[in-house]
Amino acid sequence: MTARNIYRKTLNNVMLSVTALCALVTVSTLFVVLAYLVYNGASSVNLDFFLKLPRATGETGGGMANAILGSAEIVGFATLIGVPIGFFTGVYLSEWGGQGVFSFIVRYMCDLLNGVPSIVIGIFAWTVIVRPMHHFSALAGGFALSLILIPITAKSTEQFLAEVPRALREGSLALGATKWRTIASVVVPAARKGIMTGIILGVARISGESAPLLFTSLNNEYWSSGLSEPTASLPYMIYTRAISPYDDWHRQTWAAGLVLLGLVLVANIAARLILTRGSSSARG
Repeated sequence: MTARNIYRKTLNNVMLSVTALCALVTVSTLFVVLAYLVYNGASSVNLDFFLKLPRATGETGGGMANAILGSAEIVGFATLIGVPIGFFTGVYLSEWGGQGVFSFIVRYMCDLLNGVPSIVIGIFAWTVIVRPMHHFSALAGGFALSLILIPITAKSTEQFLAEVPRALREGSLALGATKWRTIASVVVPAARKGIMTGIILGVARISGESAPLLFTSLNNEYWSSGLSEPTASLPYMIYTRAISPYDDWHRQTWAAGLVLLGLVLVANIAARLILTRGSSSARG
């Protein structure tokens, strides 16, 4: 074996070891965080946590039922706004966008909006909704989260639609289908697995956002009477109770963090399963 071959083999082994070490560190970080949450919060995840309201300041016990329901309401409202707008934006960019000036502006704005800090989006939502309404609300929180969800959905939709073979479009058009009929009945169904994956990951992303909710939905120690009222949420409760001086609130904070992380992990696993099943079906 020549010196050059020895050098190349040694360099290959070194780089392989470095990449494997980096991968191990990445995976280990997730397991360390998850194990830490389980260790500190698993004992507090019980029926009371899911079914009871928070106790008064200084009292022990209670739960975060209102925050769980509030998070579902806010994220659900954000999904109703963000998913349709982001989906049709992605369809436009993929099927009609091309390289025109307007499509360039739309793509650039999506990238820019995707990079805006969430706290800035919260301030914007506070300016355009909370101030005119003169009170905090789940509507404002859902609007703020939808601004985060729109570019995620748009970019993922455009990406997966672009991967649909051109032959499918041409075959549908050759049979006499219109452009819209081709998109609705051929292109979108072919990319539905990937689009669903992007949407699920986007919803999981906004579920853990806390900064926008500080300026919009704020909090409510009781059940919210509607979307136009201040509403509790798990990220906000985690933030406020983590900085409190009460040990029982800290215990519930760990439990809330574990529940929130568990929901995000379930969403990510579901997205991976959907995408994997879609890829297997396509190969079959």
